[in-house]
Amino acid sequence: MKSYTIYFLTGGLFTLLIVALEEHGARLLSGFATLMPVFTLVAYVFIGESRGGTAVGQHSWFVLAGTLVSWVPYMCTVALMAPRYGSRVAVATGMAVFFVLAGAYLGVVHHYQLVGEA
Repeated sequence: MKSYTIYFLTGGLFTLLIVALEEHGARLLSGFATLMPVFTLVAYVFIGESRGGTAVGQHSWFVLAGTLVSWVPYMCTVALMAPRYGSRVAVATGMAVFFVLAGAYLGVVHHYQLVGEA
């Protein structure tokens, strides 16, 4: 349970930093921090400690493909919709796009057993 608390606090700390920088007008720093792969950074450190480098390498390929399939369309949706419909509608629509595409990606990965065990 102690490890889960550390994982939670580490991820929350990065999120807090990003929002605080944006609210204080440090847009470049906020943008840089947002571009950092925070969740994979934190997760891969802990996965590496518990399962080793092979597991991290396999997971990285899985996430890279999933990013291209689901995250890139999510970001395009938000970028294109936000100016016209506002951030809430754009993000909600983007998340719907993300979940549909991520679900399809995971379905294909599961069906064809494309992820091996480390």
